[in-house]
Amino acid sequence: MTEHRDQQIHFRVSKVELERIRQKMESCGILSIGSYLRKMALDGYCLNLDLPQLRRMAYLLQNCSNNLNQVAKRANESGQLQSSNDAQTTRLYPTPRVLLEGL
Repeated sequence: MTEHRDQQIHFRVSKVELERIRQKMESCGILSIGSYLRKMALDGYCLNLDLPQLRRMAYLLQNCSNNLNQVAKRANESGQLQSSNDAQTTRLYPTPRVLLEGL
């Protein structure tokens, strides 16, 4: 559960300082200046991780879950899985090892 934020902090910065804050905020991928300033005040750093392999793995996992949902829907509609769909099921839902080999 998130903590209710009811306290305010106000401070002034120059135009140059504000521009530097916004540049650093954008480089971290944070859209809210309040979130950025809170993160920097509490932790002192922001990490912006660009992990294309992780994004690709999440995409493949999403495809597998979509395909599995389609198979489950067909099984629920007919009441059984047909043996003719076994090869298709294997093709639609590869093992995680096969997914990792593709990276």
